[in-house]
Amino acid sequence: MSIINNLLSKISGLFKTQVKHEECVSEGNIYSEEQVVESVDEIHSIWDYLKFHDHTQAHHLVNVVGFDEWVSMDEIRRRVGDLFSVEYKNERSLYPYIKTLVDIGLMETSNVGGKRKWRKKDLMIKLKGKKKKELDELESKIRRVN
Repeated sequence: MSIINNLLSKISGLFKTQVKHEECVSEGNIYSEEQVVESVDEIHSIWDYLKFHDHTQAHHLVNVVGFDEWVSMDEIRRRVGDLFSVEYKNERSLYPYIKTLVDIGLMETSNVGGKRKWRKKDLMIKLKGKKKKELDELESKIRRVN
């Protein structure tokens, strides 16, 4: 039975980093405390980091096209008119911006029945975070400064 317990503890040790045992003295009691340090990973959408210049065609496109539904060019022009009170003299002027966003992988296109439709791709990035203990130390230092 102890062999199985040792094996399970080694397997669980792969997933958690264990720090040395420390003896703590509090209110006359001596006990052993095991500290577990876990890294904090954060998942963000790439759209949180992309910034487009205000009042540009790219800014208009990004704000009116969503992730869930496929949007046609007529609907894009209607939404831009409603949100930004802007109408384009040449409706084809939006196509180069859409094509660029599709080419770099930020939007996807669908061509069904001769009608093109677009939507944003939901691209997620995983940021490796600092260890939880380090984050707590940084927060305590900030509190001391303030």
